[in-house]
Amino acid sequence: MSKDKAGGAKGPAVLQIVPTLNAGGAERSTIEMAATLARAGFAPLVVSEGGRMVSEFEAAGGEWIYAPANAKSPWQLIANARQYARIIRERNVVLVHARSRAPAWSSLWATRRTGTPFVTTWHGAYSGENAAKRFYNSVMLRGDAVIANSQWTADHIRSVYSYRPKKLVIVPRGVDPDAFSPANVSSDRVSRLRAQWKADGGETVVLVPGRITRRKGHLVAVDALAPLAHEFGKLRVVFAGEPNHRDRFAAEIAGAIERLQLAHIVTIAGHVQDMPAAYLAADIVVSATIEPEAFGRVAAEAAAMERPVVTTDHGGAREIVVPGISGLLVPPGDSHALSDALRLLLEKSRDDRKAMGVRGRAHVLSRFTLARMTGDTLALYRELLEQHGSV
Repeated sequence: MSKDKAGGAKGPAVLQIVPTLNAGGAERSTIEMAATLARAGFAPLVVSEGGRMVSEFEAAGGEWIYAPANAKSPWQLIANARQYARIIRERNVVLVHARSRAPAWSSLWATRRTGTPFVTTWHGAYSGENAAKRFYNSVMLRGDAVIANSQWTADHIRSVYSYRPKKLVIVPRGVDPDAFSPANVSSDRVSRLRAQWKADGGETVVLVPGRITRRKGHLVAVDALAPLAHEFGKLRVVFAGEPNHRDRFAAEIAGAIERLQLAHIVTIAGHVQDMPAAYLAADIVVSATIEPEAFGRVAAEAAAMERPVVTTDHGGAREIVVPGISGLLVPPGDSHALSDALRLLLEKSRDDRKAMGVRGRAHVLSRFTLARMTGDTLALYRELLEQHGSV
């Protein structure tokens, strides 16, 4: 239920702003920080258009406030700024954290009007191909601090943008080592998914998670599969991801699968709620993104579930996968290289693939945990609040 009223939780509030609460790294981080803030004595608020993850945010101790936070028209950005400023004043908001560019513009104006500390997180690999685009993106650098979610993201900011933020900190995305642990996923959860995927007969499962968008590289993955379908008898490939209302592209993928005669081995699973079980139900996980991603959440989660990962050699993923040790890196957009990498892993024994997965989990736990991410973010909040004399 949408809430926008004075009162509610006493004490200082932290307001996070994200366009929607459906699926994705920004949304997941918003929920994870809400739980951390609630435990630390803050009132976690979020402004968003809402979505399937609202109930999860509320279960973490937060309160959702509706706003058309995904709107980009100048008039709506101004209207949103007024609403955010009102929320800041009425709800004792001591810090605002924006996680996307359009709401960041409204947040910037609102926090300047109210004198509130303002933080952004650079969740995406925002392109800066022209001056207008770089100016639009630069809002993410105009607050009191900007969080880069990987070393690659920080390097990208420094190399592309002449605008220098007051404070740039690297806080990598984190994986919950308990939720994403093979020991904590029951065999029933795994069996249920494999049955849904028509892979309950001992098939080797290649999982390709990600929203159904062109930049995720689904067509590259389809092309890579064509020669493998005839080399490996019991192979099942699963595309698991949000369709994202891109029916035309989904139809293009279906056409490619039909043209290459792969329908007998490919399952289009759509959105999968139980991703820990999905990773564990797979033997190999693929992220074939053709554009660099700022972090590479699929690679980190799959590695935490002790699964070898094949991903493209760009963006934050190259910090997660250790080539030849926990997985393989391939050039983006190269279906032949992806096919060769998959063949190499498919030819390995299950024990060898398991060993790669174990090494991958150890690497993730050493650098990319949820506790580290939320702890470092909360420490940044406290530093800014102390500087502003807010708490």
